[in-house]
Amino acid sequence: MKKRNQIQVLLVLVFLLGMFPKLTHAQEFGLQLYSLRNQFKDDIPGTLKFIKDCGITEIEGGDSYGMPLEEFKTLLKKNDLNVVSIGASYEELRDIPKMVIEKAKAYGASYVMCAWIPHKGDDFSFEDTFNAVAVFNKAGAFLKAAGITFVYHPHGYEFRSFKEGTLFDYMVENARNFAFEMDVYWIKHGGADPMDLLNKYPKKFVLMHLKDMAEGVKGDNTGHSDVNTNVILGTGTIDIAALVKRGKELGIKYMFIEDESDSSVSQIPQSLKFLNSLQAE
Repeated sequence: MKKRNQIQVLLVLVFLLGMFPKLTHAQEFGLQLYSLRNQFKDDIPGTLKFIKDCGITEIEGGDSYGMPLEEFKTLLKKNDLNVVSIGASYEELRDIPKMVIEKAKAYGASYVMCAWIPHKGDDFSFEDTFNAVAVFNKAGAFLKAAGITFVYHPHGYEFRSFKEGTLFDYMVENARNFAFEMDVYWIKHGGADPMDLLNKYPKKFVLMHLKDMAEGVKGDNTGHSDVNTNVILGTGTIDIAALVKRGKELGIKYMFIEDESDSSVSQIPQSLKFLNSLQAE
């Protein structure tokens, strides 16, 4: 109940402060529901209402947080929330792709996203990459036949050196039946440049996660970082404005805010305000 009250109080404050101006083409800026994972534990209806009140209509999710799916879908409809993309694990894609398709269709999602390739500790190898590409191509073909696009979301460990490039380059060059979702934070944290990658592979990235990085963060290729290094868009070290502009030029329709920090409830409205300022330019 405490978190529910916090959300309600914040909503009152942001409306009084005028933090939710009418967003132009706001549907392009969605939300990855993982941003509010802690709030969903205590108050599913209130959290979905918070998203709606932010002016967001497009979401990436796939979890009903213990609520029966039909009941959760009723709440999504009530709040005018459209599930564009759902997450699926590596194991689900490898072993039960049919169930992944059924879940995507139940939500009405057009995309399925996988955000992690299993590997031992911090040791991500070519063998892991090779096996993942095989799994993703097989599952991607299966999903494609059902009218669903499969995307892989790199987390940074894919940017380890391989031959004349990186393991990620190998993935892209051998991705026959899948595309990619760019998380700009994790790309930079892993040692790559998100703008360089958009320009190098302009047709490979079809979704984006917008996430800014605090000053002073030292990246690595482990795929792990302190969640509280996620800061309000436009206040960190990533040129979000330039990436949004380039993403639009390349036709990336859905860009999801993902704020993994403990302050996501207060930061999401401010990130939206920043994105709205870009629309006004």
